[in-house]
Amino acid sequence: MPDGSSSPQLPAHIAAQLRSAGGAQDTGGQAWEGRNLGEGTSHTHLFPDDDGASAPAVASALTAWRGGHASETAVIAALPGSRVFVPIVAEVSHSQITDHGLVSDKEADMALVSLRTADGRKALPVFTAVDELSAWNPDARPVAVDIRRAALSAVQDGSDLLVVNPASDPAFVVRRPAMWCIAKDTPWTPSYADLAVDDAVLRAALGMDGIVSARTEPGSGIHGRRSDGVMLDGGATGPELVIVLQLTPGLTREKVQATIDRYQQKLATEPIMAENVDSVGLRLTA
Repeated sequence: MPDGSSSPQLPAHIAAQLRSAGGAQDTGGQAWEGRNLGEGTSHTHLFPDDDGASAPAVASALTAWRGGHASETAVIAALPGSRVFVPIVAEVSHSQITDHGLVSDKEADMALVSLRTADGRKALPVFTAVDELSAWNPDARPVAVDIRRAALSAVQDGSDLLVVNPASDPAFVVRRPAMWCIAKDTPWTPSYADLAVDDAVLRAALGMDGIVSARTEPGSGIHGRRSDGVMLDGGATGPELVIVLQLTPGLTREKVQATIDRYQQKLATEPIMAENVDSVGLRLTA
């Protein structure tokens, strides 16, 4: 079964949001190139009364999650409407060799930072407070945006994930379906608790020779882990969903593979699997 590491085609409502989100611009429609992000811009301009601290509801949810007292759904539910910071760093766009043989930087553009996860997926780091960003990279400049616009920018930039406070223990990962829900400003239900996903998984198996039943369960990769080894409820990169197929006993190896192939083809026609499931694995039982 595919592991969900490649991004599916964007749903129409997400694509519509992006058409109004700009191109080589920030989420407020201002071009990144040549951008002055010094005093008077960033959160001092967009959020004049902002002290740069984490929103209380978000800080409380993250603290409870890291303490093992809250689920990832509680953290996601606290994010909408909050202000976050995205990091901007200078990238040299033009340099020259001086008369003394040294490299002299003549021009620099401001660039949005992205990360790569262990499985190669692109992620946008976001920070709930200026101090969180400074602890991660003191040279990065904070640009304040609403979390919804940050999510739209991540989708536009081809990112599959948001990573909240990467320097924290541990960082909280917002997977693609949750990121899309934040961008749409709609509630999020994890795929392993989504009855519509469960229905699609079962529907794809109906009438298929060789399959007795099909169900879903949480994947082994959903749980974040603190540095002391304590496992947390969600907040990791995946795989988030496991499909458990019970096959008819006695099938040959060739018959098993053919059954799986047909099932995957049927399941791929279910739109909800692309929109609501970030990554999926398969487990066979007899």
